[in-house]
Amino acid sequence: MDTTELTSLLEALVFVSDVPVQADKLAETLELDKGVVRSRLEALVEEYDRRDGGIRLVCVAGGYQFRTDARWADWIRRANRNRPFRFSRAALECLAIIAYRQPVTRGDVEYLRGVDSGGVIKTLLDKRLIRILGKKDVAGRPLIYGTTREFLEVFGLHSLNDLPTLKEFSELDLDLADATEAPAGDDESAGEDDAAG
Repeated sequence: MDTTELTSLLEALVFVSDVPVQADKLAETLELDKGVVRSRLEALVEEYDRRDGGIRLVCVAGGYQFRTDARWADWIRRANRNRPFRFSRAALECLAIIAYRQPVTRGDVEYLRGVDSGGVIKTLLDKRLIRILGKKDVAGRPLIYGTTREFLEVFGLHSLNDLPTLKEFSELDLDLADATEAPAGDDESAGEDDAAG
């Protein structure tokens, strides 16, 4: 099989998969060298980037997957009339704690949040964003949690190493505060914010 055929075949195999496909798994299936397969996939990523079209080939959750370009998200939602999944503040807090501190127990999450988190953890388990890793070897043997491959897919991460650092978060918070700061004496907008929350 020549390079053009291999590239075409890999493109087809990634396209039909509904989950990110690992290069090693493709190499094993095709009985080819992992380096060759990875090289062809990277060439495809660059080709789609250069093309600057509506579809991208991205490396996410340890594999390759076709995704629409983020700049067209609003139009895609309109066309599909799908409501995007929205995270509550509580879900995002729990998910962040689990992602950054895993493996953690429910008690660890509740200690950091200061409130009961059982319902939120159950929701995150149901959405398959977190999973039970086992039981902690302490009195009561509480369950320990960690993130899943689906978590990486949802947030477009290749691995947990791609999570933003705390410094990046604090810089983002400052940027958002500057952008959303209401003019002094604008009591009406402050009331709207409170009502919306």
